[in-house]
Amino acid sequence: MSEFEFIFALFGLLLGLSIVEVLGGLARAIEARLRPSSSVRIGWLTPLLGIFVLLDLLSFWQAAWVTRDAVGVSGHSLMAVTIFASAYYLAAHLVFPREPAEHTDLDNHYFRVRRIVLGAMLALLICQLGYYATLPELAIVISRPLSVTLTAILAGLMIAAMLVRGRRANMVVMAALVARYLIVYLL
Repeated sequence: MSEFEFIFALFGLLLGLSIVEVLGGLARAIEARLRPSSSVRIGWLTPLLGIFVLLDLLSFWQAAWVTRDAVGVSGHSLMAVTIFASAYYLAAHLVFPREPAEHTDLDNHYFRVRRIVLGAMLALLICQLGYYATLPELAIVISRPLSVTLTAILAGLMIAAMLVRGRRANMVVMAALVARYLIVYLL
């Protein structure tokens, strides 16, 4: 087993649980909505946040592969991976309410948690970029014009999603965040 495989086992476990957390939340919301005489309105905002978190999780999973040659086993790397992936888990856990049946409108839940979820993810993005900047071969990659532009768009949209008011404006920003990842994945 390589050092990367050893570290990635922990990272993959925690990121995998994060994916399960978002999908489980969506399943609970759909289940609550389908109950007879349910007053739960799922809306668009919480599911869009969930899709964005899933896409962002995939990007960090892919980023782990990019750093495979630079990661070594140490107390520092184990702690960093645990903190990083745990922050993702906490953000993913908040996307959907634990008991969707207790909420009549999940868009209201989105407005309660969006700043925490997106703020945590923005902090993780900054940490990732900071780590990349310490590795000469990756520092070159993140300083390329396309990389800088795509990262600036991502960060700008995340900040906008934390700050804009109103359902429609949030829907547009969240749809743009999802679209940005879909476009990047298809390039």
